[in-house]
Amino acid sequence: MKKEIGWLPSFIALGLVWGASFLFIELALESFTAIGIAFLRSLLGSVSLLVLLVAVKKKLPNKLSHWLHISVVALLLNSAPGFLFALGQQYVSSVMAGILNSTTPIMTLLVIIVVFRSQKVTLNQSVGIGLGFIGVTLVSGVLLGVGENEPIGVLFLLLATLCYGISFPYAKKFVLDLPYDNYSLAAAQVTASAVLLLPFAFIFGVQHSPITTNALFGITMLGFLGTGIAYIWNYRNIKLAGSAVASTVTYITPLVAVVLGFLVLGESLRIDQLLGGIVVLISSAMVQQRLKIFR
Repeated sequence: MKKEIGWLPSFIALGLVWGASFLFIELALESFTAIGIAFLRSLLGSVSLLVLLVAVKKKLPNKLSHWLHISVVALLLNSAPGFLFALGQQYVSSVMAGILNSTTPIMTLLVIIVVFRSQKVTLNQSVGIGLGFIGVTLVSGVLLGVGENEPIGVLFLLLATLCYGISFPYAKKFVLDLPYDNYSLAAAQVTASAVLLLPFAFIFGVQHSPITTNALFGITMLGFLGTGIAYIWNYRNIKLAGSAVASTVTYITPLVAVVLGFLVLGESLRIDQLLGGIVVLISSAMVQQRLKIFR
């Protein structure tokens, strides 16, 4: 029995850390620019994963063609969304960011259908996609006014999840079958992200004001935990519990984001946004075929 639930501690830890990432971004925004947050979290995550790589005696990829594919995934899964989430949270609350992050499965299916055309959508998934758009409408607050949140921020967040949606089928097709250990791929991916963001960090700068204690804590947690150690936990969960169980952590992260945003940052959550968040989670479950209402 102990072996069967050995993945549970790291599963819970991962849900808490990824759910807290939106709080960490909010804290980091006190001192760092959006591009600075994206770069520093990749840099710190890279350091964590490279140290791990040395510890487990693994090596980075050694072919240029492999690095090119890994870099595309790094751009779509780390660099671009890291920047867009930080940029978006300048206009919306961390609560909204955490909820809208749950649209990733919907975006992934849309990309697979429209771009890769490698999957036939079921009726259940079609309804799930429709519900997803309704949920986003409720969460964004366009029906009753966005309040403290601005539409441009919602757009940035949805662009970020669209990047996630593109990255997953791309990685499945071009990266996951490469002859490297998961640790090697993770370290290469996050390192590539830091390299991609480096020139933008130099040009636009990483700070907009003196570094506060909150900002330093936020970027440290976001980098070492949310972008570094979290990868280790995620791969551990996949290995011990399987990818299907491991991926359900995405249903925990918005709940953590909402609780922390409300308790720590004092952010508000209207009833229509709460209902929208529930609808988004239901739609994501339908898109992933975890919830089958229609055959």
